Amino acid sequence: MMFSLQDILRNIWLSIVTILILILTLISVNLLISVQAISTAAVNTVKDKIDISLYLQSNTPEDKITSLKARLTVLENVKDVRYVSQDQALAAFQTAHQNDPKIIEALQELTDNPLTPSLVVEPKNTDNFEVLISELNRINDPIIESRNFEDHRLMLEKIDDITKKVSDAGFLVSSIFIFISLLVIFNTVRVGIYTHRNEIGIMRLVGASNWFIKAPFIVSSIIYTLLSMVVVVIIFYSFLSLLHPYLQTFFMGYNFNILTYFTSHFWSIFGLEFVLATMVNVIASLLAVSKYSKV
Repeated sequence: MMFSLQDILRNIWLSIVTILILILTLISVNLLISVQAISTAAVNTVKDKIDISLYLQSNTPEDKITSLKARLTVLENVKDVRYVSQDQALAAFQTAHQNDPKIIEALQELTDNPLTPSLVVEPKNTDNFEVLISELNRINDPIIESRNFEDHRLMLEKIDDITKKVSDAGFLVSSIFIFISLLVIFNTVRVGIYTHRNEIGIMRLVGASNWFIKAPFIVSSIIYTLLSMVVVVIIFYSFLSLLHPYLQTFFMGYNFNILTYFTSHFWSIFGLEFVLATMVNVIASLLAVSKYSKV
């Protein structure tokens, strides 16, 4: 330990460069993780907005609507069922088209409400959307005036297709970047040990054991990684704190918090990064020392 600290302080600039490269690499990896988490949350947010409407006949008695709603609620793939009256449907339609004067003017000329009441079915899991549609199609009730699921089916197909492409691209980019990062770390450590090649050779010539030669470099690698991780956590959480308000605006009304995400996955993310970076550093150190000490 003492020899490792002396070596780090004696070669302070090389130590700083090594730590900086580790910091930049780990920050870049965590940025990729952040992008993946945000994109996944965005897709889930869009999916959560998808629901199915069963349009009912006008002037349907309330008890029949309640009965149909109860039948839908007990379906396995149904999360919630909401009743939308004619007046609510009209108010929502007017709000959605408030900037279209032609539609508003046309509505004002009508004496009766042209919209029908409906039961809005929220799927429990959009992955089982086709199963839910089949279940709803098997429900035959005379108060159901119409049902049209095609738009939602196409939307889900597009979302799933985009999600798959984004995931595949993200996995490819992440794999390439992580591989390059590991090579950079590996070569940086080897370059650092290269500067000690003469000292390593002298220690070997005077009869120093393999462990005595290798141990200080192994400990130095662990210290480099530990210092880098501490700095990365501080910098990255500061960055997430600045990013959080903007994401809150985008995900308003949805349970997504990037700070909570990283905190809840702290050990699986930063712990794994520390282990992998330490392994790369130690392996690079052992290979380089073995080469220059001929052991």
